[in-house]
Amino acid sequence: MSSFSIQAPAAVVMIRPHRFHPNPQTAGDNAFQRTLPKADATQWETLAATARDEVSAAAATLEEAGVRVHVFDDDGAAQTPDSVFPNNWFSTHPGGHVAIYPMYSANRRRERRLDVIDMLKADYRVQDVIDYSGLERDDVFLEGTGAMVLDHMARIAYTARSRRADPVALERFCTHFNFEPVCFDTRDASGQPIYHTNVMMSVATEFALIGLDLIPDEVRRAEIQRRLGESGRKVIALDSVQIGDFAGNALELSGRHGRVLALSTRALDSLSARQRALIGQSARLLPLSVPTIEMAGGSVRCMLAGVHLAQRPNPACRHGPRAVGSASPSTDPCASSGAPH
Repeated sequence: MSSFSIQAPAAVVMIRPHRFHPNPQTAGDNAFQRTLPKADATQWETLAATARDEVSAAAATLEEAGVRVHVFDDDGAAQTPDSVFPNNWFSTHPGGHVAIYPMYSANRRRERRLDVIDMLKADYRVQDVIDYSGLERDDVFLEGTGAMVLDHMARIAYTARSRRADPVALERFCTHFNFEPVCFDTRDASGQPIYHTNVMMSVATEFALIGLDLIPDEVRRAEIQRRLGESGRKVIALDSVQIGDFAGNALELSGRHGRVLALSTRALDSLSARQRALIGQSARLLPLSVPTIEMAGGSVRCMLAGVHLAQRPNPACRHGPRAVGSASPSTDPCASSGAPH
């Protein structure tokens, strides 16, 4: 197999949190999130420190596999408990394009930060930045590659309908970035919609992981399966227990010796031997231990903002799992960047 794939980025952005905890503002529609009993300040600090260590260890494992990792520290001053999940507020695209998204929860809007965008411009060829965050004023939300699972090869944006994936914002994104929106309804065991598409679905170069049983409409379910298979991908169905163990929350990356599938150890443990073998035909399984971070309702894929941009010949910043900035987040990351609004 070729090590290069437009679907599998060779670099990621990660955020190392210093005040991590499950976010009460997102608990209402995130069935994957754990509600914690009241804890004292020492216990909260221990939780945050453990999450911080999990990010550092995950970044080191990815770097060892040959993935370029840009790690930023969040000092917690802006009270951003979910900052460890940067893929929701920005995405990057081949050709030098960057998108910034409107976020549903008010405290998640503070996660947007200029220094991340500035690093991308310094290290990679960025042609434009399109900022959709102003749609928040109209209660219109689209939480990035959490709300959408992008097939960069077939130009399809798979999107589970939810309050975090508004059709107006989705249509604008797909028009600007040349994707076809493919939307569908979902229901978990309690009858509630799945809050983010990327917890039930992952599209890789030669396979796709998906919780087909969470799509209640049989006709639509078959259509989604057909679309995934049109490009020759193996469609690997996940059951509801595996979805609950974050087996769908995985991201294919390009490493030093070929493609890898980054997923949590919990997710890997839930996969059957046959599923592991099918994945292993095109990507090496790369488990990362993130049990504390998973308490917030997201897993490995949520932690990784893929960089689908061309690297500059002489990047301004060295690559590697280190802090390249901890500036205060901005609610308007393009205010001084000359990006279109």
